[in-house]
Amino acid sequence: MTDRVYNVLFLCTGNSARSIIGEALLNSQGRGRFRAYSAGSHPKGRVHPMALDILKKNRLASDDLRSKSWDEFAAAGAPRLDFVFTVCDNAAAEVCPVWPGQPMTAHWGVEDPAAVSGPDEVVRRAFLKTFTQIQTRISLLLALPIEKLDRLSLQKRLAEIGNTRDAEKSA
Repeated sequence: MTDRVYNVLFLCTGNSARSIIGEALLNSQGRGRFRAYSAGSHPKGRVHPMALDILKKNRLASDDLRSKSWDEFAAAGAPRLDFVFTVCDNAAAEVCPVWPGQPMTAHWGVEDPAAVSGPDEVVRRAFLKTFTQIQTRISLLLALPIEKLDRLSLQKRLAEIGNTRDAEKSA
């Protein structure tokens, strides 16, 4: 086992829900092996209150979470990224900055719970579904023998994690 800490960036357009949830979950569950961050191509400037509520209900740290631009992670002095995961379809289609160190990338698209409207219970269910999907993918990431996989095999496995959506819908 290595003592290496992998830096992970979760990307979304608004950086108010999905990527924030990914950051909080991986920082909690990564057991010191991972340091997660989140950012957006067009950040909303605030974390969605329902995302914060879901995190607090699951006893995850949320005090330091903020909506921020992906430009922070392409600038000098930014953490060197090992992995970049897009969690929304818009960010996956955008031209991303050049990340120093050529991190591995994968698309882990999840429906946007912040786009759901209706009664609070409907919105809450959407956020809970998003939380569960991202938690499942992070669990799969944590189970990977990263140090033992060559780059091509690891890239393939990361992409497969992003295709877990169909199994989640039937669950």
